[in-house]
Amino acid sequence: MTGRARYGANLATLANGAVGVGAILYILAGNKLWAMLLIVCGIGFDGLDGWLSRRAGAPTSAFGRYADSIADAVTFGLAPGTLLLVHSDRPVLWAPFASASLLVGVAVAGLAIARLVYFTARGYQRDSFLGAPTPQAALAIIVLVLVADVPAFVGTNPPLVLVGSLLVALTMVVPLPFPKIRRSSPLRPAMILTGIALVLALLPLQFAPSEGSILYRIGFGGTVASAVGILAYYLIGPFTVRAPPPSTAPPEAS
Repeated sequence: MTGRARYGANLATLANGAVGVGAILYILAGNKLWAMLLIVCGIGFDGLDGWLSRRAGAPTSAFGRYADSIADAVTFGLAPGTLLLVHSDRPVLWAPFASASLLVGVAVAGLAIARLVYFTARGYQRDSFLGAPTPQAALAIIVLVLVADVPAFVGTNPPLVLVGSLLVALTMVVPLPFPKIRRSSPLRPAMILTGIALVLALLPLQFAPSEGSILYRIGFGGTVASAVGILAYYLIGPFTVRAPPPSTAPPEAS
């Protein structure tokens, strides 16, 4: 079982990276909605990778950590950053913010990679995340894009998308603890429902429904539900992390 679980974990990692590349290609082709759905699928593959790795029962290899971080960098760093760089929908409204879009997009990708470099080197040894994890940051940026870019539920609002995305990016490198979404986490049900709600929001939006139609309302409702779940993780999550027990080792001689 150990070998098959490890093999399955590597396949899930590969699938995560593949959908991230696909998301970037769809963004460049002008289809952000399909790209966002692929990023959410990448979160599913990332969760499957972790579950299979734990099922294998052996410590994660260095190769597994590097491969997982590279896949995460593509899907949860480069792809969300590209979402902020390319604006084929309503380009006239986005034209005055071209330089800001470039800076924020690069910041999102760069800070996600920095976050993952730390995790690969040392952070994997912790019981919690130090700084918000990249999948949750990607979810938050997707919700911002849905609300104020494509399909723009509240209207196209570049400052809201850019300022919100920059704040999300900064949470990835702040020294605050965030919980890992495992079976014992009190936020696990909420985050599972958040992912499901976002999938249910993105699927009907692929058909470009007219405003006020039933598919449009489903997309809007799923986006609102996802936003609530993401806010819960960011605002409540740090308070659910247990402080590490005090060290019982004798003090070192000075």
